Amino acid sequence: MQTPLQITFHGIPASEAAEREVRRWVADIEEVFPRLVSCRVSIEIPHQHQQRGRLYRVQVDLGIPGAHLIAGRNADGDPAHEDVYVAIRDAFRAARRQLEGQVRRREDAGVA
Repeated sequence: MQTPLQITFHGIPASEAAEREVRRWVADIEEVFPRLVSCRVSIEIPHQHQQRGRLYRVQVDLGIPGAHLIAGRNADGDPAHEDVYVAIRDAFRAARRQLEGQVRRREDAGVA
């Protein structure tokens, strides 16, 4: 990656364990797409509702040659996102699907 990985936490304290999990997912994506230029990950709790638990929102911004992809999962209504690791997993799975789609479109267009 040309630009160092950026991980930010909003509304919650930074977590070394969550950062390790993000780094693991980024390494996984880099194996599939080694031309990754940049990656920014934002982990936050947008609203704190007393009726529901703390729902995490994770957004992954990927920079690749010729494109910028933004992926994430909205925490609203998904009680599984009370677990930051599930929210991270879901956001990176969405990012990977977008990246794979971008690669397929480029291959179909004959672009490397």
